[in-house]
Amino acid sequence: MSAVLDTAAPQRHSYLTVVRASAVYDLVVTAGFATPWTLALVHAGLDGLSGALGLAAFPALDPMQVLYANLMGSVVVVWSLLRLLRPQRVHGLFDGAARVLFSLWMAYALAHGGPDLLWGFLAVEAAWGAAQLAPWLRKR
Repeated sequence: MSAVLDTAAPQRHSYLTVVRASAVYDLVVTAGFATPWTLALVHAGLDGLSGALGLAAFPALDPMQVLYANLMGSVVVVWSLLRLLRPQRVHGLFDGAARVLFSLWMAYALAHGGPDLLWGFLAVEAAWGAAQLAPWLRKR
């Protein structure tokens, strides 16, 4: 399997720059979700931004939402650090696949009444996914 991934991998050094840049973006956007205390600050900030844009308020956090947000934030921080400190082409492939999943779940949330502020995150998520998957698709 490793040999197949190596031969299909994008060969340009600039691809690793994209992998690193997506890792930096993820750290900036998700580090605040990694602890209950920082999540409370992020939640208040996003709620304020949503209100300033004339969008609906964010729902109050409950303990299970905090748990899931902290789990997601912790995993994304670790995954981001791996891609930042030890980037590999295959990390871009897997990160691109994860972004397709994240985009699907954001679209699902939006279709079921999720906060409109998600549209911006969905657009960025889809763009990072395309940037990391397109070279693999062209290679085939």
